[in-house]
Amino acid sequence: MLLGRLTEDLELIQAGSCEEALALPRNPAPDLVLLDIGLPGISGLEGIGLLLRHFGERPIVALSSADDSATIRQVIDAGAMGFIPKTASADAMIGALQIVLARGIYLPPAAFLGASPNQGQVVLPAPSRGIRPLDLGLTPRQTDVLYLVLQGHSIKSICRQVNLAESTVKTHVGAVLRALRVTTRTQAIVAAGRLGLRFDQAVTEA
Repeated sequence: MLLGRLTEDLELIQAGSCEEALALPRNPAPDLVLLDIGLPGISGLEGIGLLLRHFGERPIVALSSADDSATIRQVIDAGAMGFIPKTASADAMIGALQIVLARGIYLPPAAFLGASPNQGQVVLPAPSRGIRPLDLGLTPRQTDVLYLVLQGHSIKSICRQVNLAESTVKTHVGAVLRALRVTTRTQAIVAAGRLGLRFDQAVTEA
């Protein structure tokens, strides 16, 4: 009933465990995977990586009753594109999912608590509204690379998707991380969530 507020033509597929989800057909892949990291069987953290590979790197948003910064960072490290505490209100959850479906990143405030460069995290000033990669001085191709980095793609996978040489992709990766003032994907996710970063269109091959 809650997810029905996202769209009038919602198609919802449910699974009671990661094992059940991994048994679902790969195609058509879902637009979004909403994963409770406390499911029985395969742990949610392990399941994130397995589901990413199974569904072709579709965005995964994790749900958990634990919303401390350490848990959130573990979920991000595993490859998720967002995190929603189970304590969130219905309106907050719908808003978070709308952000992710619109190619943004959602993290709760706890993700930013106590963060500093010396702790391997990043806190940037919260803007009044979301920004786009162009506002950071990134080119369209660098924007494509940044989105794939945030999704957890490897360098080789990014090369295939944007049809560029490995050396060129590495140069772009360096540029996008510098633009966010970070050095790792996890830091990039946190920074992008803090900035309210939005991507206007899907990645396309050159």
